[in-house]
Amino acid sequence: MPDTTIDGPQVDPETYAALHADATALLEGWQPTRPDAAGARDRTLALLADGPAAMSRQHLPGHVTASALVLDATGSRVLLCLHTKLGWWVQLGGHCEPADLTLAGAALREATEESGIAGLRIDPVPIDVDIHPVRCQGGSLHHDVRFAVLAPPGAVEQVSDEAEELGWFAPDRLPEPLAGGTVQMVAPALAALRRSPLRPAP
Repeated sequence: MPDTTIDGPQVDPETYAALHADATALLEGWQPTRPDAAGARDRTLALLADGPAAMSRQHLPGHVTASALVLDATGSRVLLCLHTKLGWWVQLGGHCEPADLTLAGAALREATEESGIAGLRIDPVPIDVDIHPVRCQGGSLHHDVRFAVLAPPGAVEQVSDEAEELGWFAPDRLPEPLAGGTVQMVAPALAALRRSPLRPAP
């Protein structure tokens, strides 16, 4: 669930150097899962040419975020949250933090924090890249890199401060109102689950 606000002091962009290197290498080697994602990847790589600052929420032209579509242990349901401020059902996720070393790790951290579920596993290969406008710094863009995440059997979610509600939904029965970019994650997430076992964060 990508965030929409800015908090905290300015951070030295070089703090994000390792994460920036990971994001650049990851997207350079990534095969897009849909035609629009190819253009989003190319635009995100152009943004990353600005250097490590592009990973920070304080980079006004846009910044890279990380999100996750969480699947239940059987792969038959997805976990979405009703965003408190937006009023939409969305995937879990948000801004990268200075301590994040990889985009997959950032996505898994966000998914764990926002779902309250321990033991999540992630496929480190992105399932989608999406660019959308947000209210950060009075108006910016999120270059959101998305991943598939698998919950353990018997997982019980816990609502965080940023969500009004969490819910499990069948992929063909997603709730309304639904954020526009969320539905496009379902097919590649299910494909990722079929392709290889998901794993702990890198």
